[in-house]
Parts: sequence; structure tokens; C-alpha cells
Amino acid sequence: MQVIANVLLALVAVIHIYIVVLEMFLWTTPRGQKAFGITAEFAQESKALAANQGLYNGFLAAGLIYAIVRQDFGASVLFAVFVIVAGVYGTFTATRKIFFVQVVPAALALLFVLLAH
Repeated sequence: MQVIANVLLALVAVIHIYIVVLEMFLWTTPRGQKAFGITAEFAQESKALAANQGLYNGFLAAGLIYAIVRQDFGASVLFAVFVIVAGVYGTFTATRKIFFVQVVPAALALLFVLLAH
């Protein structure tokens, strides 16, 4: 169970690293605009806000990686819950796609972390 939990936590971390790249470095590119369904004009106007969001997603990824490396049950639960809460908020305030990209993988990871413990 622990191996599955670690793989799922790592998957969630990789997802968030990709989000970091999109928000911090690719926001104003066609790829970033397509990923978030935004116009070039909006991307240019909001790039500082997106970079800030990216930084927070980086903290989530870092926490998940720390939890895996240290095999820290508390950190695993904490950061999985952080991702779930952020994802639920994003689902209601931005797009429902976030539910499937963030919430579902993090909830599965949390389930397996709890089962492994």
C-alpha cells in the first residue's frame, strides 16, 4: 500500500510541477493560454498573478516531495489535504476541470496514505 501511496503522491507532485511551469513560465504563450482557456490580452494583464499562483503550486509540490522522501505520514496527509482544498476551491471558482486534475488524484493519494498507515 505504501508504494501505491508514494506513486500517487508523486503523481500529484508532478501535476503541480507542471502547473508551476504553466503558470510561471508559459502563461503568456499559446500553450499556457490554451491550458487555461484565456486570451493573449488577459494572459499579459494577469501574468504576475499567475506567477504568484505558480509559486503556491510549487510549495504544494515541494511539500509532497518532502513527504515522500521523508516517509512522513503527517506531511503526506497535510499536503494531500492542501491540494484537495485548493482543488475544491478552484473547481467552484475557476473550472470544473480542476476537480479531475487536482482533487481526484490527491483524494486517491490520501486514501492510499491512510490505508498504508
